[in-house]
Amino acid sequence: GWMNKHLNLVPALVVVFYELDWDEPQWKEKQSECATRVEIVRQSLQGRNTKVAVVLIQKKTPLPPGEDVIASERAAALCNACDLSGKSLFVLPHTDHLVGYIIRLENAFYEHAQTYYYTEIRRVKSHKEFLNKTTHQLLFVRHQFKIAFFSELKQDTQNALKNYRTAYNLVHELRAHETNMLEIKTMAGFINYKICRLCFQHNTPLDAIAQFRKHIDLCKKKIGSAELAFEHAAWMSKQFQAFGDLFDEAIKLGLTAIQTQNPGFYYQQAAYYAQERKQLASMLCNHDSSVIYPNPDPLETQTGVLDFYGQRPWRQGILSFDLSDPEKEKMGILSLQLKEKNVLHSELIITLLSNAVAQFKKYKCPRMKSHLMVQMGEEYYYAKDYAKALKLLDYVMCEYRSEGWCTLLTSILTTALKCSYLMAQLKDYITYSLELLGRASTLKEDQKSRIEKNLIKVLMNESPDPEPDCDTAAVKASQKLWADRVSLAGSNVFTIEVQDFIPFVQCKAKFLAPSFHVDVPVQFDVYLRADCPHPIRFSKLCISFNNQDYNQYCVVEEAYQKSDILEQSSQGTMCLVPGKTRKFTFKFVAKTEDVGKKIEITSVDLILGSESGRCVILNWRGGGGDAASSQEALQAARSFRRRPKLPDNEVHWDSLTIQASTMIISRVPNISVQLRHEPPALTNEMYCLIVTVQSHEDTVAKDVKLTAGLKPGQDANLTQKTQVTLHGTDACDESFPALLPDIPVGDLQPGEKLEKPIYIRCGTVGARMFLVYVSYLIDTIVEGKEILCKCHRDETVTIETVFPFDVAVKFVSTKLEHLDRVFADIPFLLMTDILSASPWPLTIVTTQLQLSPSMTPVDQLESYVENVVLQTGESASECFCLRCPPVTNASGVATGCYIISWKRSSPVESVPVVSTVITLPHVIVESIPLHVNADLPSFGRVRESLPVRYHLQNKTDLVQDVEVSVEPSDAFMFSGLKQFLGTTISAE
Repeated sequence: GWMNKHLNLVPALVVVFYELDWDEPQWKEKQSECATRVEIVRQSLQGRNTKVAVVLIQKKTPLPPGEDVIASERAAALCNACDLSGKSLFVLPHTDHLVGYIIRLENAFYEHAQTYYYTEIRRVKSHKEFLNKTTHQLLFVRHQFKIAFFSELKQDTQNALKNYRTAYNLVHELRAHETNMLEIKTMAGFINYKICRLCFQHNTPLDAIAQFRKHIDLCKKKIGSAELAFEHAAWMSKQFQAFGDLFDEAIKLGLTAIQTQNPGFYYQQAAYYAQERKQLASMLCNHDSSVIYPNPDPLETQTGVLDFYGQRPWRQGILSFDLSDPEKEKMGILSLQLKEKNVLHSELIITLLSNAVAQFKKYKCPRMKSHLMVQMGEEYYYAKDYAKALKLLDYVMCEYRSEGWCTLLTSILTTALKCSYLMAQLKDYITYSLELLGRASTLKEDQKSRIEKNLIKVLMNESPDPEPDCDTAAVKASQKLWADRVSLAGSNVFTIEVQDFIPFVQCKAKFLAPSFHVDVPVQFDVYLRADCPHPIRFSKLCISFNNQDYNQYCVVEEAYQKSDILEQSSQGTMCLVPGKTRKFTFKFVAKTEDVGKKIEITSVDLILGSESGRCVILNWRGGGGDAASSQEALQAARSFRRRPKLPDNEVHWDSLTIQASTMIISRVPNISVQLRHEPPALTNEMYCLIVTVQSHEDTVAKDVKLTAGLKPGQDANLTQKTQVTLHGTDACDESFPALLPDIPVGDLQPGEKLEKPIYIRCGTVGARMFLVYVSYLIDTIVEGKEILCKCHRDETVTIETVFPFDVAVKFVSTKLEHLDRVFADIPFLLMTDILSASPWPLTIVTTQLQLSPSMTPVDQLESYVENVVLQTGESASECFCLRCPPVTNASGVATGCYIISWKRSSPVESVPVVSTVITLPHVIVESIPLHVNADLPSFGRVRESLPVRYHLQNKTDLVQDVEVSVEPSDAFMFSGLKQFLGTTISAE
């Protein structure tokens, strides 16, 4: 066609490259050779309007225009020789700036090409002026399309789009008839594609979408010949696919799509029309095998190609609506139908659906993706690719199960069952049969009965009956496969993980309590419920635990004949009646080493069939539940419907909850533990806590052990400042522990009582929690089995620790006046005051003053409060006369420490004595240069002389001037000097 001619055959510009410098010595010969080449090119173009240009490749850089006279002359001569205009001659110097010259050449060539297409457009427009719409209606479309096409080649996309739109409107003005319908649709499709492509290029996607919708609305009713209706469906499918491709290409180039408007919808619609094409083809092309393809072939033409797009090969160029040769028309239609019969429709549909799925996955539309994957699976089934069909359907089923789409799930399961039957896949066939018999299946009872009987046949190692609506040839092939399966003695045990499916048996396991004492049997119930049409008998029920030693106690097994799987009488331990809940109760004795551990049900296995033949193990993880259980439990919790009353031995299935684990706890101890003490505790005393343990057991409590001390988990500082010992006479220091573990006590006979004193030293005040833990072993019988149980009882007590007393210290003069500082070498008094803060009487055993080297006692240091008993609020005081020698440090001198030895007042002699050390405060010492001592008699008589002598002592190294004066007093008369001046005292 002419489009191919203008795209690939007829050039807009031919460029002749020729090596020729302006200063070439053989200029004439080269000029002549170049002109010859140009002439050859012109002749090969056969008079077309194609532009011709010449490029001279030169080695030297040309001078600026006008400066090189020789170049100008020779250029003019060359143009004359080649019959070229000056604008068609170019120079390409092979120098350093080659890239720049090439870009300039490219722009010049582009302008020449544009000129060519502009000329072509004008030529077409000149033809169009002579047309009229009455007789040349078809040519109007052709010319308008040509103008748009040349504009597009010219890269004038705006004008191209405008002319394509005009051409599209002209197409739909044509008078449509059954004979030219295909040609109209073909042209409309071409032009619509061009319009949409240009809209996407112009970044106006909404215009492209609007144009496409308009195109579909105008063409979807133009079906044409009813016998070739599949052609219209194929054309519609192609339109949607082409637009989807354009949309996807635009997205790759930067366009942004959204969930509700993406290429996936167009691929989906293309697949829908491809499916419609398949249905129409199956209806219109179902000829007998005796019908042969017409000869000669009506679809062949003399040239092998059509003259015009969309015309029938057997009536090319006929514009009349009347059929000149009905027989030829009939043969042409038959040949198209027979060709359509050989088309692989499923492959086309699957490709389109796959494209749509990829788009919906990209734009996060999970439900659309699932819906189309189901259609893909069904198409694979129709295409007899059952393995791929099963893979896709199995993937989608998970979502429909979890969301509870029962009708959709049933439909998918039915197709999957057919696939597994036709491939003779035993495990898949059994799995889908189990699910189609269950509560999620919406099949009728007779269909479920058929599936159930087929399932039993498979378990009895027989071939099942074919599934309905399967391809006859495929069924015959599958029956051979099933026969092979029966004859082969392969793996006959199939384990099905129920949590991924919704089988026809439901299971719930429930421990009767969240915890059991080790001397009480662990009990739990397993509830089973069947939803199949007929009663069915199972062969074995077994429960597995995290401790596998218990598995042996939780098995129910029943032997029966193979033919009794479908139970008629509903009698028997393992027979499940549809709609009825069957309860199995188990109990076992827990092991003593599992005390403090969880016992969990890891799985419940229900076996259908016999292990000697073919059997299915339904495996529930944990305590039961399948793919739909969580959603059903949620719905049941939200439901306000009243449940009907059932007989006493039956329960509502929805009211049952799964309890898959229980805790084993120690045996209840039968001993008493009492704590006796006298709170509060006093700081640093050995506080006595008497523990009394009495056995109330019927037998001997063996290996009794006592753990006592600070309860773990408290402040770390408390642990460091708390010590515990069994001996109150011990000198307790920080090396002693805060907790004494596993103190052996021996055995306790029934009724025997034991007392154990514990001594606690608390180094800081505050509340502490103490733990007393008594453990022992005892033999007991559970369910006829003797076990050795470890029992324990613990008691906690909070003990408050307080200071035993407060000590106040002060410095006073010998006249008992308060001193804030003392003077060197002058005696002063240190007074201590012990105030009892204890609620219990305290005995001050003794006190001791330990002076620092900077202090000296004036007299003997001894305690004045020995064995004094202080009640609450009482105080005991002492006084010590001290003297401080001269010191150089005036900021403060250490006095020493005051040690108080004390204990609680108690008739018990062994109460240990506690020594509390009080650090005395520092005192400021001042030195004075002159000491004055008065020597006074102890008493005087009225009117008798009273001798008074004053001693003045110089404590410095220098001679001091002293002024002494005695103040008069009304009570005394003075004799002697009352005042003297200038007396000097030599320094000692």
